[in-house]
Amino acid sequence: MTAGGVHEPVQVHFDDLDAMGLLHNSRYAVLVERAIGAYWQRLGWAADPARSAFRDVLMAVREFKVTYHVPIAEPGEQLVHFWLERMGRTSGVYGFRVLSADRAPDQATVHAEGYRVNVNLDPATFRPAPFSDEIREAAAPLLTTALAC
Repeated sequence: MTAGGVHEPVQVHFDDLDAMGLLHNSRYAVLVERAIGAYWQRLGWAADPARSAFRDVLMAVREFKVTYHVPIAEPGEQLVHFWLERMGRTSGVYGFRVLSADRAPDQATVHAEGYRVNVNLDPATFRPAPFSDEIREAAAPLLTTALAC
């Protein structure tokens, strides 16, 4: 875990809850996706290469691990705290925590935590491709260690 990174607000909706009134386990991944997506969209990333500030537009999730701690039992705002644990040549590993938004992030309830591995793909071949210098520069504030080569 890190004190750095980004705290992105996300919304839990009524239809995200399961039959027992708890956030469905699959929806934690959606919250993380929404948080990371919102961050990168503010920086100018778009799935359409013609509109994106970055050449890297096709990234696929290779692995996603979640450990659940305290259930979310109602709709409302939560926080997703995320950071980059490492960024290799073609892939990066995000660490994340899903937190309550009812108090300061360092005192919030940790609902879930885990990591997500992204792979940058060449849009023509769907094979791993090196990250561009532009995306590395934009990702630098999220890194907990120096950029890997």
